[in-house]
Amino acid sequence: MHHYKLHMQWTGNLGTGTSAYRAYSRNHTITFADKPEMMVSADPTFRGDPTRYNPEELLLAALSGCHMMSFLHVCVNAGIVVTAYEDHADGTMVLNSDGSGHFTEVTLRPIVTVAERSMLEKLNDCHHRANQLCFIANSVNFPVKHAATGKVTP
Repeated sequence: MHHYKLHMQWTGNLGTGTSAYRAYSRNHTITFADKPEMMVSADPTFRGDPTRYNPEELLLAALSGCHMMSFLHVCVNAGIVVTAYEDHADGTMVLNSDGSGHFTEVTLRPIVTVAERSMLEKLNDCHHRANQLCFIANSVNFPVKHAATGKVTP
């Protein structure tokens, strides 16, 4: 079992707390032991600071990063030499009439460069297996899709 802890502190009291919807900032900080502080806010649509990360972006980043680490592990075990990896992920969130919302899907778009052309044919299977192993993908209630591209090191 693994346990994770963070400290979150709202920093958005502009003097009158939550006396009105527009009277406070959505800014907050997140810290984990022995790591730099993260400056976070709401999505700008919800009166957040556009220069800060928002929770929805952090969820997308967690899915992308977890998939990459699972994928690299699967590739090592399959004898595939990955020389470069990048992702251009996107997620869709919908708002409900009651003010709640939820993600409906995330699509990861990894571009993977491998050492040899023969390794390309195994990449889709590796992405599938990585999705099965990804701790974060296994923790969400919406589909995490993949639109992967493979290349060979020049």
